[in-house]
Amino acid sequence: MEPEHTVTQTSSDAVAAIPSEAAPPAEAAAESPEALREALAAKTQEAERLQDRLLRLQAEFENYKKRMAREKVEFQKFAHEGLILEFLPVLDNLERALGAARAEAGSTPLLEGIEMIVRLFQSVLEKAGVRPMETVGQPFDPAYHQAVAQVETSHGDANLVVEEIQKGYLIEGRVLRPAMVKVSRAVSPKPGDDTGGEGAQA
Repeated sequence: MEPEHTVTQTSSDAVAAIPSEAAPPAEAAAESPEALREALAAKTQEAERLQDRLLRLQAEFENYKKRMAREKVEFQKFAHEGLILEFLPVLDNLERALGAARAEAGSTPLLEGIEMIVRLFQSVLEKAGVRPMETVGQPFDPAYHQAVAQVETSHGDANLVVEEIQKGYLIEGRVLRPAMVKVSRAVSPKPGDDTGGEGAQA
């Protein structure tokens, strides 16, 4: 009998036995230059969009910080507004007392004391940004004045403040308390009448 021959197949032989069409072609594994350019353009657009969004967010944050700083300053300016309003009637009464004391002849320690208190009061208000309004002779402005009476006149301009009943005050340029005033009202003069009319209540 003839001896049997055993054929042993190595692993390398097995790999070589795989049909060549099962392996992807080398040129398919790499993307084409055109595809790479398109991908790069898309990433560039996305980066530009994100950069633009970041710049807008930074600008919005800067505006927010500026607005908060302005609001803080405004709050500090007007935080004591209510307290000052409570003190203004005290100053009104002091000034009335000072006017009455000055109407009497001579200077007294009481008059000097009242004058000193009024000056101190006014100085404190000025430090807080409070200023009295100038009203007499000014055109009537409802934003600053509260008319309590009208005075008829045939010799002057109409709608002017002719008398101040109660002082008005500004705080940092804003109205703290409007002034109570009397306002002129023009009337036609009567024949032979060279004097202005009597004051009339509004």
